[in-house]
Amino acid sequence: MEQLSERILGLSESATIAMSQKSRELQNQGVDVINLSLGEPDFNTPDFVNDAAKEGIDQNFTKYMPVPGYLDLRQAISKKFKRDNNLAYSVDQIVVSTGAKQSITNVVLCLINEGDEVLLPAPYWVTYAEIVKLAGGIPVFVDAGIDVDFKITAEQLQAKTTRNTKLMIYSSPCNPTGTVYTKNELRGIANYFAENKGVNVIADEIYEHITFEGKHESLAQFEDIYDQVITINGVSKAFAMTGWRVGYMGAPLWIAKACSKMQGQFTSGTCSISQRAAKAAVEAHPKETRYMTEAFDRRRKLAHGLLSEIPGLKINMPQGAFYFFPDVSSYFGKSDGKSTINNSSDLSLYLLTQANVALVTGDAFGGPNCIRFSYAAADDLLIEAMARIKTALAKLN
Repeated sequence: MEQLSERILGLSESATIAMSQKSRELQNQGVDVINLSLGEPDFNTPDFVNDAAKEGIDQNFTKYMPVPGYLDLRQAISKKFKRDNNLAYSVDQIVVSTGAKQSITNVVLCLINEGDEVLLPAPYWVTYAEIVKLAGGIPVFVDAGIDVDFKITAEQLQAKTTRNTKLMIYSSPCNPTGTVYTKNELRGIANYFAENKGVNVIADEIYEHITFEGKHESLAQFEDIYDQVITINGVSKAFAMTGWRVGYMGAPLWIAKACSKMQGQFTSGTCSISQRAAKAAVEAHPKETRYMTEAFDRRRKLAHGLLSEIPGLKINMPQGAFYFFPDVSSYFGKSDGKSTINNSSDLSLYLLTQANVALVTGDAFGGPNCIRFSYAAADDLLIEAMARIKTALAKLN
C-alpha cells in the first residue's frame, strides 16, 4: 500500500521543470519544439573554469570536504562580496551549498517554524513558496503588477506584516520578471526592515551580473539592516555553470552556523570538483563573462521588438536576468474553436501544442495574468518562436 507523507503530497512539482519535461517528451516524439521554459544560459562554461576543475581532479580533490565549503573557496567568495558588492562577509559567515536553491532552503528550514509567515513579493521564483510550505510556514504574497515593473514598496510590506511575520524572500534581478531594484528603491525597502527588527530577509542575487541598465545593488549594503540580510548567490547563471550545482550565502554568523549544521545532516559539502571550478569563477573579474551579458542584452532588445508586434500582449522592458513576463490576460475567454483559454496555464499549454513553443504559466510565479519565457536562446530560435506564437495567438477570437 502506497502511503506517502503529507509533506510530499502537499509539495507542488516545479512548473519550470514540468514544462521542460513535456517539451522533451514531444521532442523525443520528433516534434520540433522550441523550449523557452528553463532559465539556463545557452553558453558553455568558460574554459578557465573547466581547466580549474580538471586541475582539481589531477590534484585528487576527491575526499570529503568541510561542510560549509573549502576554506580557500570561502576566502575567494569573501573577496568577491567585497569586490563586487562592497559587503564584508568573513569566511565563517559563508556557506557553500549544492546550488543557490539549497542555500535558500537551508535558511528557510533554519528560521521558520510551523505557522510563521514569510513575505513573498509577487511575482516570485516558483520554489520560494514551496520551500516555505515545506518548512511549515505560510507564504504571504505582496502583489505588484506590470504597470509598476513588478516592484513592491515598504508600505505594501508593512500592510501585510503581522506578529507572525519572520522572513521575506525576493530576487533582484528577478526571476521571472527581470525586474531590478535601484539603490533608492532598496533603501525604501530597507526602511521596512529597520522598523521591523524581528524580520529577516533573503536577498537572492543569483542574476547579479546579468544586469543591463545601471548597476546591481545589494540590500545588505545598508548598515542598519546588515544583520537581518542573508545574501544568496552562485555561479550557475553568470558563468553558465547550471550543472555544476554551486551556490553560496553570506549571512549573519548565527544563521551561517545553523545552515552549516542543517547541511551537515542533508548533503554535507557540495561536490569537491565543482568547488574547484567555482573558486576560479568567483575569483574572475565579472568582465570575463561580459560577452554573455552583451548577448543577452541584444536578445532582450530583439525579443522586446518581436513581442511588441503581437497584438494583445502587455509587456515591459526587463532590466536584468533573461526573462520576459508579459501580461496575456486579453486572451482569456478566447477560443480557436477547439480550445478555450481560461487562464495562463491554458495559454501556455495551447502554445506548446499549437505553436510548439514551451513557456511557463505565470500562475506558478504568483502572476496569474502572465506567462514567462526565457530569451537565453539563439537569435534564430527567438525569431522563429515569436513568429509561431504570433500565428497561434491570431487564431484565438
